[in-house]
Amino acid sequence: MFQYKFNMAETLAIAAILLFLGRKIKAKSNLLQRFFIPSPVISALIFCIVMFIGHQTNSFIIEFDLTLQNFLMIAFFTTVGFLASFKLLAQGGVGVAVFLAVATLLLTLQNVIGVSLSKLFGMNPLFGLVVGSIPLTGGHGTAGAFGTTIEALGVAGAKTVGFAAATFGLVMGCLIGGPVAGKLMKNHNIKGVDNKKEDADVKKENSEITGEKILNAVIIISVAMGVGSFIPPFVKTHTGWLIKGGLSLPAYIGPMLVAALIRNLMDFFNRHMPMKEIDALGEIALSLFLSMALMTMQLWQLVDLAIPMIAILLIQTIFVILYTYFVTYNVMRLIVSKYDSTVIVSGHCGFAMGATPTAIANMESFTSVNGFSTKAFFIVPLVGALFVDFANAAVLTFFINMFK
Repeated sequence: MFQYKFNMAETLAIAAILLFLGRKIKAKSNLLQRFFIPSPVISALIFCIVMFIGHQTNSFIIEFDLTLQNFLMIAFFTTVGFLASFKLLAQGGVGVAVFLAVATLLLTLQNVIGVSLSKLFGMNPLFGLVVGSIPLTGGHGTAGAFGTTIEALGVAGAKTVGFAAATFGLVMGCLIGGPVAGKLMKNHNIKGVDNKKEDADVKKENSEITGEKILNAVIIISVAMGVGSFIPPFVKTHTGWLIKGGLSLPAYIGPMLVAALIRNLMDFFNRHMPMKEIDALGEIALSLFLSMALMTMQLWQLVDLAIPMIAILLIQTIFVILYTYFVTYNVMRLIVSKYDSTVIVSGHCGFAMGATPTAIANMESFTSVNGFSTKAFFIVPLVGALFVDFANAAVLTFFINMFK
């Protein structure tokens, strides 16, 4: 049998090549673009299949130095922290706060369902989290971060299952959003609107990215990562009196919280932050992290988990349909119009099962026929891309410490 272990630089190079190939393949496929499948998923999955064949036939085993994987994951979630501006939350008013509460309840129930069904299948209840809000509301990035944590707690293949569930969620989130919203319009006799999307709805920063701005962004991200790295071990050391054995926190929580603190201090003092550069660096870190994490998935660990995983995910899909139809719509229509609530439902289906881009795609498809909803396009991305990650991390931390 042939065996080889790639060093850190070689591993990074392979991840970068797979990312490049994934982007090229996606650019030529309308289907992959429509379902917003991440570029690393495409090529890394092909790579994983090759590794699976090698393992099953006992032909070759390839290992990788994953030193950079954890670093890239923390860097990405740190950039997410910089998006958590309370000033933006305040501007969104009651609608943002209420929808955040609705989304938080849904992701909590996703974990209740996952844990309950895992117990029913005679499995570790922590397995329920990797077919719960970790991959569904959280997506691939959260699946990689929390998957590592749960694997360390004894659930073999947690990260691999999480990635598979996140990909399933992306597809299903795109498929159910429009039909659920359409059913609401028909059953509640909701009429579309005539207004068009205004150019001023979303203003993009057009300033040029420069080396100096990138350096400033790197510095501020590095400071948040460095300072924040002290928080998880500090909490674990000093909370034994709260939770037996100490509180388990993912490594990225501290840096993400410090980043949020820095962002809000800068907002308070009206100081400019290089957000365009921070966003760009976050996207690069996430892409490389996903490529590296996905290409090292051990697919052979899914063989024994396939049936319970698929069963739980199908039930989760049905739950999201029912929850958004009966809860999201009826709560949000108390705050905004019935039509705005319907558009919000189409978006909630997207990021409750997949990701914020899926939510936006659902809403754009729906409103292209029925009329634009300014409130929906403000509320859903703000909650889905900024604040729900914090809520998800808090809920998951609670569940992990309950069942570890």
